[in-house]
Amino acid sequence: MWSLGKRKPVTYLLGEPVDDYPAQVPEARRGRVLRITEIGEPVLHTPTRKVTEFSTPELTRLIDDMFATMEVAQGVGLAATQVGSDQRVFVYDLTDAHGDRHVGHVLNAELTMDLTADPEEEDEGCLSVPGAYEPLERPGAATVRGVDRDGAPVQLSGTGYLARCFIHETQHLDGTLYWDHLTPDLQQDALRQRDEERADVLAQRHEIAVELGKKPAEYPAEPAGGR
Repeated sequence: MWSLGKRKPVTYLLGEPVDDYPAQVPEARRGRVLRITEIGEPVLHTPTRKVTEFSTPELTRLIDDMFATMEVAQGVGLAATQVGSDQRVFVYDLTDAHGDRHVGHVLNAELTMDLTADPEEEDEGCLSVPGAYEPLERPGAATVRGVDRDGAPVQLSGTGYLARCFIHETQHLDGTLYWDHLTPDLQQDALRQRDEERADVLAQRHEIAVELGKKPAEYPAEPAGGR
């Protein structure tokens, strides 16, 4: 129960406030859990192609599967390249510093970073580098423009954590990982963390999938992208 004077958090679906939104995104409930590609795999380092056919069963399935995969991996954003697709699509589901939840998907995303906003340095990770987190400075505000699954225009602006998510995911679609922005020393440290934490992270993904009644994704013993 919220006391007087305390603001109730809001859920924004594709930037619009909604009431009574479920804890589990409907797409995640429908979707399958896919293997998340790992740093070094070519698809992660190749620019995506724009989506040209909308409202198709195949596109709906991709978005559903991406939400389910992101939920099991406890992520806040996921790009199509991270499930092996070359389509220009990302999904997101995060709670910002104010307690507001932001949920949605963007196709054919184009990013504008507000370079006049104060930059923010935070530890950043990536589901494709499991278990690794490194400090990374990002612009404090950003806007993404694109379309939804039906081809309707989408424009989303965010600051702080939300802006970081939009930047991170759109750059994925350009073939750039957060790892590419790190110094050589931090890159090596990220790989060290990955090597130490990967088995536990993947075991947790497996456990969550089972708890949700979904078939877990299968991962190779060693990172598919090599070391």
